[in-house]
Amino acid sequence: MLSDWELWAIANRLIVDQGPDAAIEAALRADEMLERNDLNGQRTWICVLDRIKELQAEPRGMLN
Repeated sequence: MLSDWELWAIANRLIVDQGPDAAIEAALRADEMLERNDLNGQRTWICVLDRIKELQAEPRGMLN
């Protein structure tokens, strides 16, 4: 498994490269890993997908 820092870096890079389609790209890669029966790879891409969703989410609470 990749480090937390690496997962955030991948998520950020996908957002830069794919824009609003970054989550779709990560989900497709997770599906590819599942088709290859690579459960560790699938888990990695799901973690990347979670980070993409967090980075693209609307801010919550009051902004400072």
